[in-house]
Amino acid sequence: MIRHILFDLDCTLYSIHYGLEDKVADRMWQYVACFLGCSAEEAALERKKGIGKYGTTLEWLMAEKGFTAINDYMVKIHPDDEADCLHPDPDLRKFLEALPYPCSVLTNAPLFHADRVIAKLGLEGIFQRIFDIEGNEYKGKPHAKAFYRTLDALGQRSEEVLFVDDVRRYVEGYLAIGGRGILLDENDIHRDYGFERIGNLYDLVRFL
Repeated sequence: MIRHILFDLDCTLYSIHYGLEDKVADRMWQYVACFLGCSAEEAALERKKGIGKYGTTLEWLMAEKGFTAINDYMVKIHPDDEADCLHPDPDLRKFLEALPYPCSVLTNAPLFHADRVIAKLGLEGIFQRIFDIEGNEYKGKPHAKAFYRTLDALGQRSEEVLFVDDVRRYVEGYLAIGGRGILLDENDIHRDYGFERIGNLYDLVRFL
């Protein structure tokens, strides 16, 4: 029985077509390239080798490259104006308020970014909790420990929390611990996905 809904933040609570995440990725690869002393393309290829072991590029940098300047990294890839492309979404607010369960957010981004995005969307006060990457000791989704830490804080079991994310391996990580996860596939690119999938956040009501 579902008792709580856990949402991803970026490209889940707003459309991927805003391009916010693409710009974050561009800044991230520029930062990584500068740190490693190579091109952005070479940095991306190096990162790809370990993609299966790490939930985020930051985790990879810390584990394999001895990176420690976490705050500088976060501030550089999440500048003050990063979410200026977003605007209040009163329809989404009404939708979330009408859901029959309390809602929280689990993101691999820092809390200040989550607060910024939520404010831009006009969703303040909607979410019971916001779980960020720092709270997960910089090892976030899809690690089982990140999910279990979140579930423990909510006082719920995995089967009682419905998780919605736009990243396939994050949803699959939640399914692996016995949770119910739904993939938000806005661009319909995961047609081979064998589990529950939606193309629009409002389609979530079909599963409640």
